[in-house]
Amino acid sequence: MSARRKFICGNWKMNGTASEAASLIAGIVGNWKDAYRNVELAVCPPFTALLEVHALVSGRGVQIALGAQNCYHETKGAFTGEISARMLVEANCTYVILGHSERRTIFEEDDVTINKKVRAALSVSLKPILCVGETLDERELNQTYEVLLRQLKEGLRDVSASDMKHITIAYEPVWAIGTGRTATPEIAQNAHSFIRMEIAKLYDDSIANAIIIQYGGSMKPDNAKELLAQPDIDGGLIGGAALDAKQFLAIADAALN
Repeated sequence: MSARRKFICGNWKMNGTASEAASLIAGIVGNWKDAYRNVELAVCPPFTALLEVHALVSGRGVQIALGAQNCYHETKGAFTGEISARMLVEANCTYVILGHSERRTIFEEDDVTINKKVRAALSVSLKPILCVGETLDERELNQTYEVLLRQLKEGLRDVSASDMKHITIAYEPVWAIGTGRTATPEIAQNAHSFIRMEIAKLYDDSIANAIIIQYGGSMKPDNAKELLAQPDIDGGLIGGAALDAKQFLAIADAALN
């Protein structure tokens, strides 16, 4: 059994006004139990709800970290509509999701851009959750491992060994998200094992054994336990199920076992 602590992070995406976010986080806080201290829990609401969520979590005796869904790589300047890593730190964020499949596909972010963001986050002690994963076309062309290796190598370019303790990797099989196709626990485990093996090659075994690798392919209460039982799956980057307090905490329950 891995000694790595499970990490369950909710990505709320573009869902929830500040008041709706307050209602969702109230449901999570209201059903908190002390056993969750054995799991790392985080939520990533929209930018406009970060301060509201932080205020509702602070001083409540719960351990729920705050994360953001993206950032820009520059510190400041004439970049209308962007937000810097330093601003996120000031908004009490611990984590930031970078390289999410939706950022790569919808907003056409490439590996170079994502790497700049990773290094910008690390420069202000913000912890990146670096997402990697193949599309359906790439999987059908048997390019899964080629894609994962490229995204890892380029996403982590110039990231030092000492900084790797602040990095989380999230594997997203894009083809299994909202398509009706399913990544079995075995398929997910194989990808996670490959990622860990390549991290060992890029750095060393100790870093590879310590790094948290989350699964981001539609983890839900009914499949969480089996996925989290896999030796190299250390948690989940949760999408739709994170928008329901009971479902989110049910996945946290699965992470306790």
